[in-house]
Amino acid sequence: MLDVQQIAVNYGAAPALWDVSLQVQTGELVCVVGPNGAGKTTLINAIAGIHRVRAGSLNFNGRDVTQLDSHRFCEAGIAIVPEGRRLFTQMTVRDNLELGSFIASAKARRAESLDYVLSLFPILKVKLQSPAGSLSGGQQQMVAIGRALMACPSLLLLDEPSLGLAPSIVLDMFAAIRRINATGTSVLLVEQNVAMALDIASRAYVMEEGRIVAEGQASEMLTRPEIQKAYLGVDLPD
Repeated sequence: MLDVQQIAVNYGAAPALWDVSLQVQTGELVCVVGPNGAGKTTLINAIAGIHRVRAGSLNFNGRDVTQLDSHRFCEAGIAIVPEGRRLFTQMTVRDNLELGSFIASAKARRAESLDYVLSLFPILKVKLQSPAGSLSGGQQQMVAIGRALMACPSLLLLDEPSLGLAPSIVLDMFAAIRRINATGTSVLLVEQNVAMALDIASRAYVMEEGRIVAEGQASEMLTRPEIQKAYLGVDLPD
């Protein structure tokens, strides 16, 4: 489905990513983990078309989208839940959700998609007419995920969905991500909560300083000593 080959992204003259390759197969849930500043957000924004790729290629469903205009990525079937949610806080929850179904193909399924989002996040049923800014952080994250799902994507990109949330809400959020993936939506998850991300993903990539430094089955990553020490805080004996 998604084939990222040796991409490079710059911020001005400064390189942010280089020689990064990864794949997401149809129906997969793949995570990208790593420390702050590793380039995870830059990577996911490049895949969403927000950052222009300087070198390498992005292929999605057999189509080269490397030079596609940013606003066309959603039409191609890619939707992103950005870090920090970025809701229109003065608008109602319903209006924020419906903004996700702006493209014609999604607009035709708006009612069906809204029912699906509300089945994932039932608390939003009683919040539809409330300003998005009046919701708790966890509820706002639900709206952000719901907005992306309203676009009917085949690939959902999630950037740090657990950031700033209470542990109990994080558990609910990851359970919802599992359910989304179980319906057939492919998911690429960028997450600092390494243990939770590896627990729900089938495969994982580890980033450091703008490159991929490890990849493999998520379950195997949890057993690798260097991953345990660097990202899970496990102090292993020499």
